[in-house]
Amino acid sequence: MLFFRQGADAALIEGGGGTTVTEVRSVGGAPWVSCDVQSVVGPVQFKIAGQSFEVVPVAAELKLFEARNCALATRNGESPEIVRDWLAYHAAEHGMSGAVIINRANPKSRDGFAKKLARMAAKLDHDMTVLVLDADAPLGDDDGAPEAHPICVPEAPGKDRMEHPESDPWSAPLVAILTYEICRARFLGAARAVVNIDVYDLLVPGPQGNVFDAAVDAPEGLISVLGRHCYPWRVRKGDATQFADHICVQFDAQGLKQRWCIAPAKAPDDAVWRLVRVGRAPTATDRAGLFYRHMALRHPAESVSKIVPKTSLIEYEPLLELSKKRFKHNPVRMPEIAAEEEDNTRGRAAIITTMKNEGPFILEWLAYHRAVGFDDFLIYTNDCTDGTDTMLDLLASKGVVQHKDNPFKESGLKPQHAALQDGDNEDVIRNARWVTCIDVDEFVNIKVGNGTLDALFEVVPDANMIAMTWRLFGNADVHEFEDRPITEIFRRAAPELARKPHQAWGFKTLFKNIGLFKKLGVHRPKGLNPQLWEEINWVNGSGAPMPKEMFRNGWRSTVDTYGYDLVQLNHYAVRSAESFLVKRDRGRVNHVDRDQGLAYWFRMNNNFEEDLSIQKRLPMMRAELKKLLSDPEIRAAHEHAVAMHRAKINDLKATEKYSAFYAELTSPRLEKLSRLHVHFGSAVFLTGPDCVPPEVVARDPQDEFFFTVEATETNH
Repeated sequence: MLFFRQGADAALIEGGGGTTVTEVRSVGGAPWVSCDVQSVVGPVQFKIAGQSFEVVPVAAELKLFEARNCALATRNGESPEIVRDWLAYHAAEHGMSGAVIINRANPKSRDGFAKKLARMAAKLDHDMTVLVLDADAPLGDDDGAPEAHPICVPEAPGKDRMEHPESDPWSAPLVAILTYEICRARFLGAARAVVNIDVYDLLVPGPQGNVFDAAVDAPEGLISVLGRHCYPWRVRKGDATQFADHICVQFDAQGLKQRWCIAPAKAPDDAVWRLVRVGRAPTATDRAGLFYRHMALRHPAESVSKIVPKTSLIEYEPLLELSKKRFKHNPVRMPEIAAEEEDNTRGRAAIITTMKNEGPFILEWLAYHRAVGFDDFLIYTNDCTDGTDTMLDLLASKGVVQHKDNPFKESGLKPQHAALQDGDNEDVIRNARWVTCIDVDEFVNIKVGNGTLDALFEVVPDANMIAMTWRLFGNADVHEFEDRPITEIFRRAAPELARKPHQAWGFKTLFKNIGLFKKLGVHRPKGLNPQLWEEINWVNGSGAPMPKEMFRNGWRSTVDTYGYDLVQLNHYAVRSAESFLVKRDRGRVNHVDRDQGLAYWFRMNNNFEEDLSIQKRLPMMRAELKKLLSDPEIRAAHEHAVAMHRAKINDLKATEKYSAFYAELTSPRLEKLSRLHVHFGSAVFLTGPDCVPPEVVARDPQDEFFFTVEATETNH
């Protein structure tokens, strides 16, 4: 059989010199040519496109594995000892008696591997035929094992020319397909059954017996074999990693790796063996094999955390049993930890946040969140020029907040991350029962009962995490700054179903501080203690469970997880156009290297519809605000911050740069665009407002239409 590259014209291939072309098939668009060769001594002649070439044929060696249960596996650098253990396990547990191992390790790792493995295989207590296909170091007859011949890849002239791999036949084109077909034709076509796994995979005995028997019993001789990744928790220092160290799986892993097991005699003649499936052959639907994929053998590393997030790992009882009973090993176990004891008390609720030049907006934000039930506020500031820091010092002296300088300069972290890292060690956070990280432009809008935390906790009594999805509020075409509560002024927002821009469905998390996570995070606590993942009861803003795939890194809602029925986070990211000038000049606390320019305004200024849900909560905010302002010192600090804010606006508008920027923000075109977000694709928000043509801007926001632009490397 000859295998040619994809796109080669099989009609141009002719026999000659004692060779006859008997069959031409296609494997992934590449000709697969069966030939009748009268002699295998010396080269034989072929013609391609009228030009002759020679190839030395190699006889099939089907007798080697005839009627045997075999594995067709790949070795990527695993040690001879690991492969020996792999052979011994499958011989003892599954009746495997043969293996063709494709040695695709780097050349240094190939040296001597086949000979070492041959010596080890000879000492196994089971009848086992092993063939290592390695052009650099084949198993020789002197080792008592079959000789491994390189698979010949012919060189053809013209546009269909194939590169002839001098040292590694597995580097040829279409290797993922041709390798398996070549192995079938040369070695495994007469085997009883062949399973396609790798030398770091261990088959799991199933209720229907081993996979070889299952394939033979299947109507068409083919079953799927599904693999689950597994990992050690830790390997003892100085020890080589082994199968038995792998006792963990990822609790949030999605999907299984697919391979196959086939009984060649029962499968269709035109079936095509591939890496993950067999083409042109029906797979049995009532049975499947299972295997564990031992990832620390495939990807050796100093620490398991280099190959998998350890926050995702949990011990898996079947693997523990395999390690202890089959391999007689004492693996390193995960440390046992327990969540804090739950009690029926609500406890204190705390907010941690960062601020810079937010003076005019602080008191409303504090008054609102004190009114809905938050008890403590840990606020970090840096580089303030409008009196924010002195106002917070005053509020701290009166017991309203706790205020600290942001240590980001000493830590080298971004301001928000530095504050959260420092806040982990503050008693106000450590002693709080409920904690969240929200900004001064975010308001926890509770829609149930009397709008307080207690009302929210009453409707989700078992929850220990609550995702509060952003609802983006625009400037409602308000251009000038007013010293009035922003929750009164800005009443237009994105619709609930607002998948774009990407930030529209970001969320913040109100979580119970009971040790499920190791540290604070911007959108949710970070550093999950995976031993406790089943203790998590995380609900969205409608009280529906959040999927486990979100537990470690989720930060934004999806069509399946967003919810606003119980609580949402009103996000007033832009406020008035004048205040946005100050915000842009101030810079960001997290993405400090990103400009809050026109593209940011375009993304975050969403005025599609009115949302009045927070309005019914404002009387209690006003009552609390009145209490704060009744203190003359606090009132004076607020008035000073307002004056500084107005002065900064005037200074900025006096510059050519900010004057032009303000004119663009307040233009009728930008006002209209703020009502069209629901009609735009992601690339529009990534590119910016200039990509939207006038005829689209003129459309009615209530029309049914969709507009996007081509995604490019720039707007990605």
